[in-house]
Amino acid sequence: MPNWITVIGDIFLFTSSTFILGLIIIPWFISLLRKYKIGKNIREESLDGKKTELFSALHSKKAGTPTMGGIVIWGLVVIVVLFTRLLSEFEIIHHSLLQRNEVYLPLFTLVFVGTLGAIDDYFNVKGIGKTKGLPFILRSSILLLFGLMGGLWFYFKLEVTEITIPFVGLVFIGWWYIPFFLSAIFFTSNAVNVADGLDGLAGGLLTMSFSVLAVLAVMRDHIFLAIFCGVIVGALLAFLWYNVPPAKFYMGDTGAFALGACLAVVALMIDMAFVLPFIGFIFFADTFSVVLQLFWKKYFKRKLFLIAPVHHHFEKLGQSESSIVIRAWIIGGIMCIFGLFVGAIVLEQQKIEYLHQTAEESLFVLS
Repeated sequence: MPNWITVIGDIFLFTSSTFILGLIIIPWFISLLRKYKIGKNIREESLDGKKTELFSALHSKKAGTPTMGGIVIWGLVVIVVLFTRLLSEFEIIHHSLLQRNEVYLPLFTLVFVGTLGAIDDYFNVKGIGKTKGLPFILRSSILLLFGLMGGLWFYFKLEVTEITIPFVGLVFIGWWYIPFFLSAIFFTSNAVNVADGLDGLAGGLLTMSFSVLAVLAVMRDHIFLAIFCGVIVGALLAFLWYNVPPAKFYMGDTGAFALGACLAVVALMIDMAFVLPFIGFIFFADTFSVVLQLFWKKYFKRKLFLIAPVHHHFEKLGQSESSIVIRAWIIGGIMCIFGLFVGAIVLEQQKIEYLHQTAEESLFVLS
């Protein structure tokens, strides 16, 4: 059994250290973005190819604001993790965070998907492409391929064939785990990206979500994974320091996609995939509002919302950006607490299943 005081101390130490490092680095990073004119371009077309006059009118003032801030978020995480590796080599600390079983996959996810998002952001800054960014089909295909590779790894290498469903228990799904994994990565990364539309919105919600996953990882005895989540929280808090209204820079696709995909990967690693709809409630609600809008326009020939996603609808109704963000944080926080409760139920179900399996194996040996 781990020493909980030591674990909590380690998580706090790494979270606060990353936060302080971020506060030091980010002003320099923002000046670098300004120097090279890495400023946001407002997209002029939606997914259905229509002009976005209302959106452009609301956010035209944000054009030119430094973007690609997500690089500094996942970059800070990479720096801290690699630094612990260096410190462990010189025996300054006992253990590196670069643990194969717990940290390799989420760290690789951050870097790979973050790089994909950075390319999309660069295309946006330079005005490349019809929608000022990577084509949706190409970007989605790469994300799906990444999710497929992860699903195959979990199924064939780690032999994961079961998921825990809250209030139901352990369910065998066999090879269906592969599309399940793929879907979780794809929809969560896109959901976070959809919600990243107001100053501080995605950053604040992601901070809450990763905090809950850190607690659940500790409860599952995945200590290094919990500390890793703490490092992400520290980086997000430093980002938020400069992203709250009025934002000095934006996360961009490189942050939203990377952190969304990583959120899903961590949840899948601790078998808490069904906690995602709770701790990411606002992300999925925003995305569902986009789906509803497209459905309404196609079949009823009119809009359901003034603008989708729904946070822009409230903005168009006259609510201030800050009030929308804070209310979303409140709702997101409540749902994260509920998600923690659901996660605790899942954990108890996993313990019960483990005890049953152990008892059955003991009976088999005795017989």
